[in-house]
Amino acid sequence: MCRFLGYLGPPVTAETLLIKPEFSLLRQSYAPRQQQHGRFNADGWGFGWYDFSLRREPARYRTRNPMWTDAVFSSIAGLISSSSMVAAVRSATPGSPIEESGTQPFTSGPWLFLHNGTVEGFRQGISVPLKKMLSDERAGGIEGAADSEVLFALALDQLDAGTPAGEALAAVIRAVMKVSTGRLNLLLTDGERMSATAYGSSLYTLRDTERFGGPATIIASEPFDDGPGWESVPEGSLVEATANEIEIQSL
Repeated sequence: MCRFLGYLGPPVTAETLLIKPEFSLLRQSYAPRQQQHGRFNADGWGFGWYDFSLRREPARYRTRNPMWTDAVFSSIAGLISSSSMVAAVRSATPGSPIEESGTQPFTSGPWLFLHNGTVEGFRQGISVPLKKMLSDERAGGIEGAADSEVLFALALDQLDAGTPAGEALAAVIRAVMKVSTGRLNLLLTDGERMSATAYGSSLYTLRDTERFGGPATIIASEPFDDGPGWESVPEGSLVEATANEIEIQSL
């Protein structure tokens, strides 16, 4: 299991979102409050953000080391500001290698992708039929051994075909369900919109217009504080969000 967070809104620092809150992603790396599978998230972490004044594609920072040991990021987090960012701390599925290639977020072109959960039986053979569903281009782009990266490749094939992001995530879940089961909380963003699924794990949204200096939306595995506004997303739901609005519908 993992914990993740996505943000759209006025520019804020990574420190504001990921380190300063009482139950921040940093704290969730060693003491998550709602994680049901695994006690902590020590198997790497990553952060992705956009600066559209410089380029359309996001920047990404990731490491196989626990977030709580990352003194380098702690020293620069207050200087990185963005109106769109995502981050995740990783608890690798037992048997999966602990390496940077398996650490989220995954990225391709304008997209950033996160996965909280697991594909059941992935390392016992389910990876084979899933990979057979991929185009040659997307199969060839897989760098590591993580099930999450295969899910991203499946989503990219959908996006390449012109499928909207939310529908692409729903299609990924259907593809997995054809061959196995799993916990498939997914998040996909191009820096302007976020799409996410609640499928097997906790998911929350936050709409706020005060603490970030304007309309902002957060989608997260669990709240990073006990303030007002956090809403639990019903199981089996698709979330479509911008900084200004959130829409939730059944998958």
